[in-house]
Amino acid sequence: MALLTIGAFAKAARLSPKALRLYDELGLLRPTAVDPTTGYRFYDPTQLERARLVAWLRRLGMPLADIREVCDLPPAATAERIGAYWAQVVAETTARGRLASFLVDYLSGRGSSMSDTAATLGIRYAARTDAGRARPVNQDTAYAGGRLLAVADGMGAAGGDRASAAAVEALKKLEDVTVPAGELLNILAEAAGAAEGAVRDAGDGDVGTTLTALVWSGSQLGLVHIGDSRAYVLRDGELFQITTDHTYVQSLVESGQLSADEAASHPQRALLVQALTGTGAIGAPDLSLHEAVAGDRYLLCSDGVSAVVPRDALRGALAAGDGPEAVVDELVRLAYGAGAPDNIACVVADVVHL
Repeated sequence: MALLTIGAFAKAARLSPKALRLYDELGLLRPTAVDPTTGYRFYDPTQLERARLVAWLRRLGMPLADIREVCDLPPAATAERIGAYWAQVVAETTARGRLASFLVDYLSGRGSSMSDTAATLGIRYAARTDAGRARPVNQDTAYAGGRLLAVADGMGAAGGDRASAAAVEALKKLEDVTVPAGELLNILAEAAGAAEGAVRDAGDGDVGTTLTALVWSGSQLGLVHIGDSRAYVLRDGELFQITTDHTYVQSLVESGQLSADEAASHPQRALLVQALTGTGAIGAPDLSLHEAVAGDRYLLCSDGVSAVVPRDALRGALAAGDGPEAVVDELVRLAYGAGAPDNIACVVADVVHL
């Protein structure tokens, strides 16, 4: 069977030659042959099915790094990954839709979108930190209360523990005030600024901390996040990460230059591009609103958990019928089973009917 020129192949696959060149560079779709003199690419007609699959997945909005992994799987596994990806897109779109509705109502002077049943929801929670096997000092901080859940991972040769503790302490005032839903984002922004100032006051040199926290207000959870600590929600048996790592490697994943598997072993995977340093010089925290649903289970953790415990093991521990105390103990056990090379911090909270 004769090979197709890049132009003919692009037309048959309904892709542009520019897209094909990009997919070649990323290893998604290599040409069968390349003219050694002109560099012109030629493709086998049997590659059309893969090309069309790539095009369809791009139309779904799937990142290129994920497409590269999905296309190399057997058909059944590919279908499962696509289903899981789309479920996550739907969940994230629903959350963004609720936020958009809330902001429209709030900015239009129509109040918040809280339901009348919000007051019937509450949370059960547990928190734990551990130094791990390799670190002489525990620089992680974890806190759980009736209105605040927080994890911070301090950094710096000396004072990282003070930085993480100060950042969380600055948020604890939110435990003692009733935060109207319409003011939640503003309150979070102010609290993030206070945490930045607290880190500055606690440091005597090159220190900093990540910060990931949830603040409870009626049926809504306000999220403040900076760094590579993480927040997850387990809903209907599916685990969703609701934060984005502020790392150099994650930026490469999002641009399609690295796959998730490559990122996990990249030598610069822990290099942060955003954190609280007391100077405000490397980024502001992400702020978002999330609607609480009875039966949800939230996990906040430092990379001492997320970097060493596989996602399936995280989901399994969270999906078990045990209460939050037992789950945080299990997460620490899993981290130790993986070597516990870093400090460990985790918070688990269940949304329940009161």
